[in-house]
Amino acid sequence: MTMHNILAINPGSTSTKLAVFTNEDLVFEKTLRYSIEDIDQSEMTIEKDLLFRKKAILQALDEANYLLENFDAIVGRGGLLKPISGGVYTVNTAMIDDLKKDPTNYHASNLGALLSYDIASGLKIPAYIVDPVVVDEMDPVAKLSGHPDYERISIFHALNQKAVALRASKELGKTYNQSNFIVAHLGGGISVGAHKRGRVIDVNNALDGEGPYTPERSGTLPVGQLVSNAFSGKISLEEMKKCIRGKGGLVAYLNTNDAKQVSAMCDNDDKKALLIYEGMAYQVAKEIAANAAVLKGKVDAIIITGGIAYDHRFVTWIKERVEFIANVIVYPGEDELHALTQGALRVLRGEEKPKIYC
Repeated sequence: MTMHNILAINPGSTSTKLAVFTNEDLVFEKTLRYSIEDIDQSEMTIEKDLLFRKKAILQALDEANYLLENFDAIVGRGGLLKPISGGVYTVNTAMIDDLKKDPTNYHASNLGALLSYDIASGLKIPAYIVDPVVVDEMDPVAKLSGHPDYERISIFHALNQKAVALRASKELGKTYNQSNFIVAHLGGGISVGAHKRGRVIDVNNALDGEGPYTPERSGTLPVGQLVSNAFSGKISLEEMKKCIRGKGGLVAYLNTNDAKQVSAMCDNDDKKALLIYEGMAYQVAKEIAANAAVLKGKVDAIIITGGIAYDHRFVTWIKERVEFIANVIVYPGEDELHALTQGALRVLRGEEKPKIYC
């Protein structure tokens, strides 16, 4: 078997996660953490952040005795690009230009492609991204909202959703393109997608407004009440945005975004916590059932993943309501570095052709 050495890079708001894989085997992993002073968003630009993080990455690799020329590919987390279909993309100048041109769209995930490209360009090796959050494979009918001024948008945990769908396909003896799944990613944000033969044909906008409420997002709110409150004069636009994303969900009900803490409250027979936590599972189950209709009942499996999938109680609440649809498979957590590497490996092995961003 040909041995491929891959460097995976996953930038976060206050950290950069690195991993070196030899084929599927993790051989090195490090999280570079930064203080608020290191990355002062009031002073930071994309160029400054890129230079700062690249220097730290190269130093970490040098200290671990890794030579850059020994890598066969570098793969980074995808950022806030224009809507694209799922897959592995070669990082090119068109992608770099789009990631840099709008400072107001600045997000740490944008640095995944920039760092990969910047490091790889001097080595004459490929740089890739895999299934960024902007993957959009929704059917036209799924984009309809009910009014022509508003269109449903696909922003979700595409990397982890597609990675676990590929894993389940193999375990079921099928390919992803032969399978139908409903995948529920349960984390700080919650996304539930209908995967039909390799495409996510419907999914809630997990970033700011649709689907189940989450540890810190309100999800789909009663629109009449929301509009009345918005025009009441009692709440500002910024406060309204925070209500939807950041101070909604468990934060609004229980003053915490820590699902583990809420689960502990349930262990102590906190009646309010039990109701709110089960309510979140109830809404996830409803979203799963809705996606069963999208797939016309032809569902090979329901997959539950993400950090909250470690909570047996929460998963059981969901399973009790949806097991009649299909078998439920649970893959707790989200190993994004591994998922990124799997995408790069599929290209290096000739199993998948890299796509061109334009």
